[in-house]
Amino acid sequence: MSALDSLPDISFVTTDVETLLNNMVAEYEAAYLEQTGETKTLQKGDPVRIWIYAQALRLFQAYQLIDFSAKQNLLKYSAGNYLDNLGARYGSKGARLPAAKAVTTVRYSLSAVQSNAVTIPAGNRSSPGDNIFFATKVVAEIAAGQTYIDVAVECTEAGTAGNGFTPGQIKILVDPIPYVASVSNTVTSQGGSDVEDDDNYRERLFLLPESFSVAGPSEAYEYFAKQYSSAIADVKVSTPSAGTVDVRFILQDGEIPDGTLISEVEAYLNDRKRRPLTDSLTVQAPTTVSYDITLTYYINQDDSGFALSIQAAVGAAVTEFTTWQKSKIGRDINPSELTTMIIQAGAKRVVITSPEYTVITDTQLAIVDTVTVTYGGLE
Repeated sequence: MSALDSLPDISFVTTDVETLLNNMVAEYEAAYLEQTGETKTLQKGDPVRIWIYAQALRLFQAYQLIDFSAKQNLLKYSAGNYLDNLGARYGSKGARLPAAKAVTTVRYSLSAVQSNAVTIPAGNRSSPGDNIFFATKVVAEIAAGQTYIDVAVECTEAGTAGNGFTPGQIKILVDPIPYVASVSNTVTSQGGSDVEDDDNYRERLFLLPESFSVAGPSEAYEYFAKQYSSAIADVKVSTPSAGTVDVRFILQDGEIPDGTLISEVEAYLNDRKRRPLTDSLTVQAPTTVSYDITLTYYINQDDSGFALSIQAAVGAAVTEFTTWQKSKIGRDINPSELTTMIIQAGAKRVVITSPEYTVITDTQLAIVDTVTVTYGGLE
């Protein structure tokens, strides 16, 4: 839960349709009595009451629009273009992040040792196929006497299409280079993301004022790390010793960043405009803590007609729990949350053998290892 979620809910207009109708009918009957001296009760089906009801609906819609419009001025509720306009208060810092390009490392290998250095030009492309291309970001050289060099590359197109290519899949050299016999990515490509969504953007705007400080508060590092790419989902900042800042981050759905992306984020945070000169900064992936899920669940006999759909819902709930568990660094392993999700999925009860409640530190991330879910039957 973010700090925004903990803010109280508010409404600028709380009137519902029935209250509006009752008030308008009462006002009509009072006005009729005042003007004619006669009592008139508008029964259901009375043409006047029906007309008043139509006006009450129209007024209610106007009230809803007023409530919506007012809430779009508040960070907790604002969305879409309204949220972008709130961000504009902070100038370029408050702009929504554009789509980001996936990155990885590609090894360029020679056919044989050369007596002279072989240049890998900036923009040289390699590909896994399917019209997806990765290009070198800087000029690199395979030194004389060496047979290969590892070069950072990024996808030529922004978005998630460049994510998930495992080592060895990017192996087509699109732009031939003399003496280079092969290319192959050494790590899985990651970091590509679509345009920043409202939830991440809203949270980043909430943290943005922290970046105005020159003292290096943890929230400032968190903001700057998230500003680097909308693919970054969670950041934890700690100070293991005086003058030392340790930054840990993960990507969407709890994906662990690889060395290439970590190096780029570290270089970004180390810029003198972001890092106080007195800080010694390290950027790392969180340390993973594995856990197993072993449980048995039961369905109420009265729900036997829905048993198959409940079983499917329980399976989805377990998957949702594993994603929830790894979506925040430092989130304790909490079987009570798993029990709640399974009960909400329709189970009568659940017996969880593992995991046990486990405290996770701000440098750790809990990731499931094995999952064993047993349906115990009806009872």
